[in-house]
Amino acid sequence: MIRAKGFTLIELMIVIAVIGILAAIAYPNYTEYMNRAKRAEAKSALLEGAQALERYYSLQGSYLDADDDLAAVFATQAPGSGTANYTIAAEGNPTATSYVLQATRVNRMAGDACGDFRISHTGARTLDDAVRAVDVCW
Repeated sequence: MIRAKGFTLIELMIVIAVIGILAAIAYPNYTEYMNRAKRAEAKSALLEGAQALERYYSLQGSYLDADDDLAAVFATQAPGSGTANYTIAAEGNPTATSYVLQATRVNRMAGDACGDFRISHTGARTLDDAVRAVDVCW
């Protein structure tokens, strides 16, 4: 008697089911990993902006430029090239001795649970419109 070689329909269905289960577990982990990387870019841009403003302050004695606007010495989006995930801007009314920079979520990050990142002239790190805690996201 000759036996046919190959896979049965049941074996193929089991393999497809296992692949589907693995994909259902892996996809959310992958998207959270990508979101963490995008949040890291935003935090880095905020910290670089704060450092640039501190350097400007040490040279000029003020965070404001000649037009009484916050000195434009920092990047206005994160990442610096490509599709922006966050926009960086002053929050509130900056003065000669104080400011708050905020990274506001845009595009794919608009619904992120960590909210918008903030850093002040004192180095205080906070979140705005966040579901998660500061210590988890910052």
